[in-house]
Order: sequence, then structure tokens, then C-alpha cells
Amino acid sequence: MELAVIGSGQALQVSDRVFAREFNEDLVHQVVVAYRNAGRAGTKAQLSRSDLSGTTKKFKKQKGGGARHGDYRAPIFVGGGRAFAARPRSFAQKVNRKMYRAAMAAILSELNRQGRLKIVESIDVDQPKTRELVGKLASLQLSRPLIVTESGSEALYLAARNLPKVEVRDVQGLDPVSLVGAEEVLMTTEAVKKVEEWLA
Repeated sequence: MELAVIGSGQALQVSDRVFAREFNEDLVHQVVVAYRNAGRAGTKAQLSRSDLSGTTKKFKKQKGGGARHGDYRAPIFVGGGRAFAARPRSFAQKVNRKMYRAAMAAILSELNRQGRLKIVESIDVDQPKTRELVGKLASLQLSRPLIVTESGSEALYLAARNLPKVEVRDVQGLDPVSLVGAEEVLMTTEAVKKVEEWLA
């Protein structure tokens, strides 16, 4: 299939496996959740009754006093331990490389079908000035895109960091969460070729 390159009047030949793939919602959801979970710290910890300091002495006799209790560290008491205390754990989910690449291709294909994927020859700024980047995006009729380049320059990154909802990523830093959350994706032709080489 072909993708139109804005401003050049030419078309870029790309693989159907990457940019015309059928959208698999279940697969994309699984990969996005797994990616987000991999970023969780998983360091939450609470104290159970065995972790608390204090006496383990039985504070009243077993019979004749109503409810039977052992010590004040039981979860039923104020200041007692947590019944099912949280422990540090990993939230990581295994996702095969083939599944990850298929999900990325499915997302890019859906963006293309919806007309939210824009291709340009190149996008860069001479100086790290936000005004300059805003002008370029306005000429492309874009306001809050995810900009994907083959290797993002420092000037482009600095020009974009003060704009809300505008992100600059290189191909290596591309992930499913950023693609799913983007209103529009602006890619350079070199970035498209690298993505195609990666996912095909």
C-alpha cells in the first residue's frame, strides 16, 4: 500500500503487514496493560500482626469475658496488624515479541485507517524555539501530535517540551501506550522505514 507524504505530492510504498493490518482489540488491550504494569513499582508494603512490635500476651482469660482474644495486635483492634497485608511484588506480565510487534502494527494500521497518521519528509527546527515548532505544526494543521523521527534532535525535543500534549519520540522509544493515547501521529519517512523494518 501507499502512504501520502504531506508537502511532496509523492507517495511512500509501505508493507500491508504493518500499515494495513486488521485491528485486534483484545491483543492491543493485553499489550497496553502489560506495558503499563511493567512500569509499576510494586513496592507497596503493610504490616501484618506478625510484623508489629508489642507483647503477644493474652490480655484476658479465655472464658467468661465475651469474645475470645489473644493479643492486641489482632486486625480487629485499632493499631493492630493488617489482615491481608500487601507485600512488595512484581506486576510484570509476559508478552511475546511476536504479540508485541503485532499489536504495534495493529495500532499503526488503525491510526492510518482513521486518518490520524501523517507522514512528512522531515520535521526539525533550526533552534530550540517553541514558536518555530508551533508554526511548523500549524502549517500541517496539527496541534497536539506525537512526533516520531528516526533519531530525534535535541533542538526538536527542547522546542516541544513546553507544548502540552506534544511529544517527540525516536523509533526506539516508540511504545503502544504513547501511540494509543495520541490524537494524531506525525512520522518522518525515515521513521516509517525504520518502523517497517522493525515490525515487518
